[in-house]
Parts: sequence; C-alpha cells; structure tokens
Amino acid sequence: MREIYAYCKNGVKKGVILRKPLIFEEDKLFLLKVAGFIANRVAFNPPSGPGKQQSFSRFIIRLSVVATVISVAVMIITLSLANGFQQTVSRKVFSFLGHIRILEKEPGKMIISEETIIEKNDSLINQIRQNPAVESVHPYATKAALLKSGEGMEGILMKGIDSSFDYSHFSEFMKDGRLVTFNDSSYSRDIILSKSIADRLKVKTGSQILIYFIKPDKIRPDKLTVAGIYNTGIEDYDKSFVLGDIRLIQQLNRDSTMEDPFSLIGGYEIFLKDYHQIKKVSDEIYDMDDFPQTWNTVPVQEISPNIFDWLNLMDTNRNVLMVIMIVIAIINMMTCLIILVLERIRMIGVLKALGATNWTIQKIFLRHSLIITGFGIIIGTALGLGLLFLQMKTGFIRLQEDAYYMSTAAVKIDLLQVLAVGAATLLLTFLVLMIPSLLVRKIRPVQAIQFR
Repeated sequence: MREIYAYCKNGVKKGVILRKPLIFEEDKLFLLKVAGFIANRVAFNPPSGPGKQQSFSRFIIRLSVVATVISVAVMIITLSLANGFQQTVSRKVFSFLGHIRILEKEPGKMIISEETIIEKNDSLINQIRQNPAVESVHPYATKAALLKSGEGMEGILMKGIDSSFDYSHFSEFMKDGRLVTFNDSSYSRDIILSKSIADRLKVKTGSQILIYFIKPDKIRPDKLTVAGIYNTGIEDYDKSFVLGDIRLIQQLNRDSTMEDPFSLIGGYEIFLKDYHQIKKVSDEIYDMDDFPQTWNTVPVQEISPNIFDWLNLMDTNRNVLMVIMIVIAIINMMTCLIILVLERIRMIGVLKALGATNWTIQKIFLRHSLIITGFGIIIGTALGLGLLFLQMKTGFIRLQEDAYYMSTAAVKIDLLQVLAVGAATLLLTFLVLMIPSLLVRKIRPVQAIQFR
C-alpha cells in the first residue's frame, strides 16, 4: 500500500506491479492515508490543463453542499425561532398571572371574571415561601368596573396589587409612565392601563379618569390618575385588565362586621424559580396539611389553556419541519454518493487491480461525502446564526401582534441545540451513506477498467 500511495500522490508508478493486495498490519495507517488523499484530491483539485472539462460530480458536490447548508440553516433557525416564540409568549403569561394561583374553588370560572373573596392566611403563605422552588408569593384581588374619560367608556377588570408585588416580572411590558406608587395613609389613586384601553379612551399618562365600581346596591365612582401604560400583546389581557392598589378593592369588599377589611383578597399569585416545576409544586401546595379544603391551586396552563395548547402545537410543527429537513439532507447525500461512485467506476477498478480492498475504496467515498457534509454543516451553521443575530439586532421579521402576541419574531439561541443539529446531521448522514457505498463491492476490476 506504500507503493499505491506513492503512485497516487506522484503520478508515477514506483516499484513492482502489484499482483495481490499488500494488506499487512503495519500498512493500516497507509490504507487510511490513501483513502484520505484520494478523497481530498477528488474533492479539492479541479481538472487542469488543455482539454480538461469540469466533471459532472463537481456540480453535484456543489449542489449537495448548498442543499446541506440550507437544511442545517433552516433547522437552526426553526429551533431558535420556536424557542424564542415559546419563551416570549409563556413569559408574558407567567409575568401577568404568575405560575400558580391560589383561590377559592370555582369550577368553570372564566379568566375575565372576579374571584370569590377569601381571607388572608399568613401562616400558610409563610410555609409556601419556604418551598425551595418558590420565588415569591403576592396577594391580589380583582373587581369589575367601568372607566370613563371625556372620549368614551370601557368595561374593565381591575387587578389590585400591593407594595409586595414584584415589578420585575411586569416592568418589561411598560411602554410609558411609571408603576403604581403606594402610600401608608390610604389607597393609591394611581392606575395602569393597557395601550389598547388608553387608545380607545384617548388618554395618556398623567390624565385623570373616572372609575365606576358596580355593587349590588349602588355604583361608586372614584377619580384616578393614569400613572403608566403597558402592552403585553395578548389581547385577552390588554383589552380587559388594568392595575391599581388592592386596598381600593378591599374597601369595596369590606364587611362592616370585620375588624380588618384589608384581610380580604381574591387569591395569591405564586412565582417559581423554574416554570418546569409548575405541576409538581402545585400538587405539593395543595397536599399541605394546613391548606384549606375550599381553596384550590390552579397552574397557569389551566387559566389560559388556549395559549398553551397553541404553544404545544408549535412543538409539533417544529418537529415535523426538522424531520423533513433531515430527510432532505439524507436523500441529497445518498444521491450525491451514488453519482460519485458511478462516475468513478474506472478509478475503482484501477484501485482494486492495484490491491485496494473494498473497505479502503468505500472509505474514499465516505470521506468524500463527509467532507461535503462537514462543509455544509459549518456554512449552514454560520448562515443560520448570522440570520438569527441579524433578526435580534434589527427585527426585520415583523409579525402581526394581534395574532402572534409579539410585533417581531423572537429569537432564543440554544448552543446545545446548535451543536446537536450539526452532530446529528453528520452522524445520520454517515450511517445512511454506508448503504450506497456498498455499490463498490459489486464492481469488478476488469469490467470497471473497460467502462467508458
């Protein structure tokens, strides 16, 4: 095999004519070198000299590289856009509603409706806060009301929060103004509207607005100041919810027989450190010994099931597209390898006559195909990441916010997924390419050398 390597490399036959394969243990390294040298020669050295024509295989190689580039780039872009979409939408839902809600058991309750009043249970909440998966717990209450400005009137659901509310979950939605300012003397008269409600009422930050709370015996008006304007992009929330001081709602719900009217709330919102543990933590809280039998723990997926069903459907669409791209890449490489083998039949016959084994020749074409796949993966990864970074910087992919809950396509790049796409493409391609490479074993040297 040393003589074969010298012959292939220098173009001049050195030594005696080989009449039988020279396959010894010490020549295994040269077998590998021969396969690598010929594969690189075919892949990288175009024909030169007068009368030389570009071989058809070179066109197929370029076409295969382009197809692999497109497949890898599409898979990386698909994964990153799906990750970004799911993360952005789920984060908006979590930030607005929490991960888990504790409230009175109300079968069939709609999201846009008031909760049944419950009384605070500080000892229970302190136990819940000790759960290592829990980040924070906040009381809240809701109350149906009417907002009136000089330009119109809107029906809304006011969500009351207190000073313990963690604004870090909500501040990303603020488009203008400030958050609610709490004071110790009485309830705050600040209110935060959604952009859609503010546009319909034609008000802005600093505007005075009347709010009418509907009670069975009377309608109570109050004057509030628009402190800020938010926008989540989720129509169910933006068209209905406004934020204010929970003490305003507690005063409306107070019972004259109660010593502490501020102990009445609608429920608790629980934020977790890892949203993947929602179901587990929800069951743990519900099974606590001190948990009231009339209360319930509701994961956010049950509050807005339509949104999370849609996100799960995105997983299905993503997986189908990934499978299609992988199949295209595999079929493309199989076709390329078959054409390469058929075009190099005379070369295969000569190598077999010189003593090369079937496996040595198979390695030539397998290495050749892996060179093509490797270039495709590298270029495809660079192209995919380049387009994703461009989207992150410029947001050139615009979306209809009413339909997709965001105005620009969100991107989340997971490096492990990027590496997995490249590794899986390379591995699957190599395994599948073993099939067409077996054509080499069917080729006879005498017939192959005479083949034209």
